[in-house]
Amino acid sequence: MLEDGLSYPLNGDSALARIIIGGLLGFGSVLIIPAFALMGYLVWVLDGAARGEKEPPAFENWGEMIVDGLKATVVSLIYGIIPFALIFVSTFVFAGGISAGDSAGGVLGGLGVIGILVSLLAMFLLYYLIPAALTNMALEDEFGAAFDFGTIKQAVLSVDYLVAWLIPFVLAAVMNVVVFALAITIVGLIVVPFLQFYVQVAAFYMFGAAFGKVVGVGGADG
Repeated sequence: MLEDGLSYPLNGDSALARIIIGGLLGFGSVLIIPAFALMGYLVWVLDGAARGEKEPPAFENWGEMIVDGLKATVVSLIYGIIPFALIFVSTFVFAGGISAGDSAGGVLGGLGVIGILVSLLAMFLLYYLIPAALTNMALEDEFGAAFDFGTIKQAVLSVDYLVAWLIPFVLAAVMNVVVFALAITIVGLIVVPFLQFYVQVAAFYMFGAAFGKVVGVGGADG
């Protein structure tokens, strides 16, 4: 899976052009619209990988790509409501306990700490679920499919999906070290968005391919 994921962004005759475009979108993400376009492209990667396509999608149909990126952002925000609400409330309770300073404050502070730990666990689950939700949305071409928990549960409880999630998790950790090393030079700063795009495409390929294998999408391996 790792070998397929790392080679996937380089497949096809337009690999260099795709990486350049993806990196430029990364540069322009502060302008919002390029960020939606980049997210939409990654949703297309999930879709193609789940269907067993060996080459990344082309950068075309930009309007549709941006809309898909906007949908993916909304899905992520909806999934994040509970974890972020827990973090907000827990931090408020913890701060209230610290300022109170008496035994009741100690109880509040303890509850706040527990809430923060639960929030972190919820965030962990959030980042585990979202790729599966976005893949199902892309496959079904329906926004509501991102909340089809029957299909999503089938994928996220599988060993294939767990492995597909863990490998990019490790890749992301390695990339962070590389990015930190590159960021100390001007040339490195220029290279970073292109490297990030490459790793994102590789990671999303692994998510999509595992999802397609587990749920039995036509054309997917397995």
